[in-house]
Amino acid sequence: MPDPIPRAQPPPLRTIRWWRWRRNPLRRPSDLLWAWIGLILAVTVAITAPMAGWALGATVHDRLTLAANEQARTGRHTAAVLLMDAPGHPEPGSAEARETQYPAKVRYTAPDGTVRIATTDVDPGLPTGHRVRVWTNAEGQLTDPPMPPDEIRKRAVGSGALTSITVIAIGTLTYRLTARVLDQRRMRAWEAAWQQTARRWTTSP
Repeated sequence: MPDPIPRAQPPPLRTIRWWRWRRNPLRRPSDLLWAWIGLILAVTVAITAPMAGWALGATVHDRLTLAANEQARTGRHTAAVLLMDAPGHPEPGSAEARETQYPAKVRYTAPDGTVRIATTDVDPGLPTGHRVRVWTNAEGQLTDPPMPPDEIRKRAVGSGALTSITVIAIGTLTYRLTARVLDQRRMRAWEAAWQQTARRWTTSP
């Protein structure tokens, strides 16, 4: 039995680029408006995103550097003595154990000569009486040491990248919301036009 004749298939649709910018009888004013809005948003985001990211990243870098320099000028490293055994890590020697610290009470001498007791994070498994290095501020309180330049740079770059991504997301969301509003307007206009046409078609002579 011969094979049946295959059914005819419609030709594949060809996507016409930049059709909203080309004059044609099917282009509506809202299509051209949509194209202009998309172009303006694209140019604005392309210019604003890197500039905003660089500006915020530079601001964060300057502020963190200033804070680190102030901490280094007014604070100091000092020795402290553990007053309790630090908890042991369940997996001694592992990479996680090398990065984990536990809070423990320590005794240290403040810059004014007074002996103080406070809690700070120490490596796991340290025994009572072990000496650790702590950082104190001008008031003699325990605080984090000045942030190193590498950490400052990472935070500045991260802040700048997050700002750029936020600008791009806002531009994309604005474009989609605009497209939705224009689509709704087109649907309402199409419905009104259809109602007028339908009345002429269904009117008896």
